[in-house]
Amino acid sequence: MIGLLYGEGDFSKTMEISTRCGQDSDCNPASAGGILGTMFGYSNIPEYWKKPVYPVADMDFKYTAMSLNDVYSIGTKHALKVLELNGAKFEGETINIPFQEIIPVQLEIGFEGHYPKIRNRLGKNLDTNNQEISFSFDGIGFALTGGVHKVSENIATEEVLEFEMVIDGGKKELIKMPSNFALRRHEVAWKYQLAEGEHDVQLKLLHPNPNFKIRIDDLLVYSSTKITNAWKSE
Repeated sequence: MIGLLYGEGDFSKTMEISTRCGQDSDCNPASAGGILGTMFGYSNIPEYWKKPVYPVADMDFKYTAMSLNDVYSIGTKHALKVLELNGAKFEGETINIPFQEIIPVQLEIGFEGHYPKIRNRLGKNLDTNNQEISFSFDGIGFALTGGVHKVSENIATEEVLEFEMVIDGGKKELIKMPSNFALRRHEVAWKYQLAEGEHDVQLKLLHPNPNFKIRIDDLLVYSSTKITNAWKSE
């Protein structure tokens, strides 16, 4: 959105801004460029951006039988079908699209009353040398970022690591974490809707494997009280 706003309709300027706004930024400029391309037409995209694509347009993507030109063709076919189903009229190269009022979608709140309070770096591992981790926090919920990592790039096998989580001395919760990227658990652990106050959390790795570790990165804490500029908290 920033790229489209400050790009002021200039394709190259929009691409540069939307790229510089991100870290791992590829989808953002692609989306911004796609929107401008739809608005102005393919023929009005500067040749500077199209020329490098020509030599590879008929080359199949890795592990597929689909090229970029194939994607163009299929995408166009689907777009025209969606337009037809929504009442568009076709007159040669002209497509008349019926005007539709914008209807805002209903706001959905996953955990109402949960506000970010603080983010602390833990930087610990659950592995053969350190099978237990404990920490405390003051709030109504938390999330632990991180994931399963191989100790060496030469390890070809995959594994499902398991650990137990206990909150405030209560019931043990068994958590499974596959090392396979496509099956991975996106965060290590989380719990919301707790009573406001101090809480103690213990994690215990089961059946440690010397080839794998669970990396614990950051602890995010949530409060029932909204904090202004929580990101500035120490």
